[in-house]
Amino acid sequence: MKRSLLFFLVLIFLLIALEVLSVYFIMPFPGSQLGLGESDSGNTSLGRVELAYWLHQNMGWLRAVGWLLLIYPAFLVVTKPRRTWHRYVVGGLALLYGFVFYEVNQEMMADQMFKQPINKQVVPMSQNKIPLNKLVLGFTAMGQATAYPIQLIGYHHQVRDTVGGQSVMITYCTVCRTGRVFSPIIKGQPDEFRLVGMDHFNAMFEDKRTGSWWRQATGEAILGPLKGTSLSELAGQHMTLGEWAAEHPNTRVLQADSAFTDEFDNMKNYEKGLSKGKLTRRDSASWQPKSWVIGVEKAGFSKAYDWNELVEKRILSDVVGNEPMLLAIAPDNISFGACSRRVGVQTLTFNYANRQLTDQETKSVWTWRGHCVAGPLRGKRLNAMPKAYQEFWHSWRSFHPDTKRDESH
Repeated sequence: MKRSLLFFLVLIFLLIALEVLSVYFIMPFPGSQLGLGESDSGNTSLGRVELAYWLHQNMGWLRAVGWLLLIYPAFLVVTKPRRTWHRYVVGGLALLYGFVFYEVNQEMMADQMFKQPINKQVVPMSQNKIPLNKLVLGFTAMGQATAYPIQLIGYHHQVRDTVGGQSVMITYCTVCRTGRVFSPIIKGQPDEFRLVGMDHFNAMFEDKRTGSWWRQATGEAILGPLKGTSLSELAGQHMTLGEWAAEHPNTRVLQADSAFTDEFDNMKNYEKGLSKGKLTRRDSASWQPKSWVIGVEKAGFSKAYDWNELVEKRILSDVVGNEPMLLAIAPDNISFGACSRRVGVQTLTFNYANRQLTDQETKSVWTWRGHCVAGPLRGKRLNAMPKAYQEFWHSWRSFHPDTKRDESH
């Protein structure tokens, strides 16, 4: 009887440990993720995620075997206890396991904490209720524009939509401040995704067809049958709804689902960097893990620019991947643009003075969007850099380990 109780105790605690570990390594618990601002080869953090992935793939049979093995010793202890209190131990631990099982699978799973829209509404500006000063992730396809408020997609983490006849997956990770737009078509087949957890503090999705796990910041499958495959990224833009609508007056706008009013309310200060949680709150100093940067990719090269410096100087000029680039910020200090400085065969040099952006070569006047509004080049437009993002510094350097840090200005 003593052996039966001991066997029961070992098994029940092992089952509890398996349930806890299945979420521990893919959720932001103390010690579960690579620390903010730390860097490694990826092996340490990935090893933890690999364990979590193995548990998720095998949890069904592990539970079944554990439950079957528990039946006999539990029966012996309950029906023929050596001590009366043995029954209470077995009953209490069974209740504890039931509680842990419920919490892990109903409360702690990422897709249970951050749910998809129930009543998705995407309406024209004439019906829009989102304030114009709210930050959005905008996307255009085949002449149709749509704006997705960060306050909304930051909670949902992903929203599926169709823009210009194209199926899109709008994603956002608040802990990394990464907004990405992807095509959900994998090897010619459309797929569905659910939020499963995080790696390096970045959201991870699981596809329905193969069960592979995908990083949100890069669109790469890091585990599963599709490991090494990447989703096709589509160009999105961060700016206020007012600035987006000025550029795209016929835009559609995602509206708040009334089923998640409290969740959206908790996100209202996020875009300003004023969140209460330390994982989502901005550090106003430069080059700290939670500092804002503009990350730019071009031709396999990447570089990060200090947001504070951009706000102060209004423009930053540089070369990334042999592409001469202009970073400019809007008067609202929220919206920004990244453009090539080439116009035909000419490379322009820009100055900002007296609240006016001009090029040295022709003295033409430009907007922060890269539109020439006066001078010899009037009507010309600079080509946008498709991979320019505002995010936390810890995120950018985690997923761009070879990135350069701009300190030349």
